[in-house]
Amino acid sequence: MCLGIGNKVAVLDDVIKGVVVKINKDEVLIRTDDGMEMWFVSSDLVKIGVEQNKISGYSKNDNRFLRQKETVDAGNKKKTSFIKNKNEVVMEVDLHIEKLVKSRKGMDNYDILSVQIDTAKRKIEYCIQKKISKIIFIHGVGEGVLKSELHYLLNRYPVKFYDASYQKYGLGATEVYVYQNQ
Repeated sequence: MCLGIGNKVAVLDDVIKGVVVKINKDEVLIRTDDGMEMWFVSSDLVKIGVEQNKISGYSKNDNRFLRQKETVDAGNKKKTSFIKNKNEVVMEVDLHIEKLVKSRKGMDNYDILSVQIDTAKRKIEYCIQKKISKIIFIHGVGEGVLKSELHYLLNRYPVKFYDASYQKYGLGATEVYVYQNQ
């Protein structure tokens, strides 16, 4: 990875973000958001671009090109073959660690992610077994690690997934449609 002075970076194994101040061969000095300066090996850092809270600002429709595209798309609405059943059972699973365990004391990030992914796996298999066709996983926005791991897990099952309703869940949820054998 090519890091340069002034790049925003995050530490892989910790919750530290900062800006590259100095580069010395394979070591990189970063100034954290708290103002502290710390040395890291470049392989422990990942370059980050736009902050997640700035990305969510793009969802506001103050861009005239997006507004124009929305009006064109609204005029070209297609009828879908998928008809929602009014009695459809939708399972909602909150993957925030506070909802899954009594106390997260003594757990590191890996342990937390493992609990969250294991919970998601159990819920998917339960829905397949009980013929529940729709699951909504609430994962939050954060750094996007849980979301990417969840999508990686979902690729191993007979499901289709996409971002859940923005109005109801914001950017932090994934809706999963489980294919059922007839």
